[in-house]
Order: sequence, then structure tokens, then C-alpha cells
Amino acid sequence: MTFLLAPPPTSPTPPASPAAEPLGVVLVHGMRQSSRTWAAQEAHLRRAGHAVAPVDLPGHGSRIRERFTLARAHAVLDEAVASLPADLPVVVVGQSLGGYVTLGWAAGLSRAGTLGRLAGVVASGCSTDPLGKPVALYRGAADRVARTAASVRARWGRGTPRPRTSPDGSTRPAWGLVTDALGQLAGRSSLADLAAVRVPVWLVNGSRCHLRWQEQAHLRAAERGALVVVPRTGHDVQLEAPQVYNRILSRALSDFTRRGARAVAGDAEGATLRA
Repeated sequence: MTFLLAPPPTSPTPPASPAAEPLGVVLVHGMRQSSRTWAAQEAHLRRAGHAVAPVDLPGHGSRIRERFTLARAHAVLDEAVASLPADLPVVVVGQSLGGYVTLGWAAGLSRAGTLGRLAGVVASGCSTDPLGKPVALYRGAADRVARTAASVRARWGRGTPRPRTSPDGSTRPAWGLVTDALGQLAGRSSLADLAAVRVPVWLVNGSRCHLRWQEQAHLRAAERGALVVVPRTGHDVQLEAPQVYNRILSRALSDFTRRGARAVAGDAEGATLRA
């Protein structure tokens, strides 16, 4: 199933309606961002009565001194889920790097048969498979940028780069973080991860996102998937069109809740959502 949502009108967004069933929601940011990037979504979800846990991935935000690895990133998601009320089903929302991390984490749980409270996944800006040459090229470019910057600093006697600020107000990680993250993703396949995930997955992309060119293949790979495309928005769709993204989250969470109710009633599979 594919949705095409128009950008919001200029009028203010109406208050979020209370959720029929509260959920626990983990929010996972993109490359060189932090948990602050989810401020609009966190406020929206809390107004609707959900418990929310925005995380900082290794190498970002409050964990900027940690080196990024997928193993540590997955552990951060485990910790976030454990921090939420134990009686709530959990949805994980990931954007860009956070989306790839989330899909890999959910696939690992699915393969191990340890999904636990996981009710669904929303993955934004991560509909291009990182497996293969393109990611290796990007990693090489990022490594050259990092090495050039270090060389310039050494030449001019500047041993430590000045902190830079991300759009969300957090300290922007250095380019070495990009090299680490892309190196971790280069040997993985988001298509294989999606095929392994055993909970519903909503893919959400801006129409101008540079990482959506395999979105139909990703939709087909999902056992129970939906695709939402937001016109006239780019990669950071939750920042560029926060009102639309909030509506999408509300719809996705309602869908996951309905599916969970059907599973309890004995209709665990329901209808497969595909284009």
C-alpha cells in the first residue's frame, strides 16, 4: 500500500487526539544529528499519551565521545526499550542512519525469535540498500574529507577542530563519524533486513530524498509494509514537514495497534500491505 500525502496547510496543527491505546515509542535520529532532531515528534506523541524515548546513537549527542558501531547502536535501542513502561507495546522510529540501525536491530530480533514487545517500525530516508559499491565510495570520500581536515589542522597548528552545531542545536560530530558509520553499513543489506522483520514496517520518504530510489524494492521486501511519500520534501522529512510527519506517525501507530489487536484475537498475519 502506498500513500501520497500533501504538505500541510499554513494553519497550525490541531492538538493531537489521545491515543486509543498508549504505546512506547523509541526515536532514532540520522547521521550527525541527535535526539533533539525529534523535538516536534516527541511533543506530538506525548500529547497523544504515548511514552517516548528519543535516543542518541554512539558518536552523537550525549554519546559523542563513543565510537559508532552497529553492535553498540543496537544495544542503545535495547536500553531505550527497557526504559519504557513494561506494559506498553513498542514502536521504533528511525530516520536515515537511524532507520538502517532500526531495521538491522528488528531483523536481528526477528531472526532470533525475540521480538518481545515490538509492535512495528517506521523507517524514513533509508530506502536504498547500503550493500555494495556506492556506500564504499561514500565512505572513501568521507575518509578523504576527514584526513584532509586533519592535515590542514596539523599544518596550521590546530590540533582539535572547533565544535560545530547541527540544525537541532547539538554539537555536530566530526567527519570521522561518517567514515565509521558507513564502514559499519557497507557489508549489510537493508533489503535482507526488511525481508527478515516480522512486524509491520512503514517506509516514509520525502519525494526529493536521495535515498528513496529503491523504495519499491524495499516495499516488496517487507512482509507487512506500507510506503508513504511526502511531496516537495527532502531527506529530513520530519524536519521539513513536521506536521505531515506527525500525522503519519499517528496513522502508523494506529495501524500497529489494530494489527496487534487482531493478533491477540487469533488473526496474527492480517492483510499484507504492498504496492
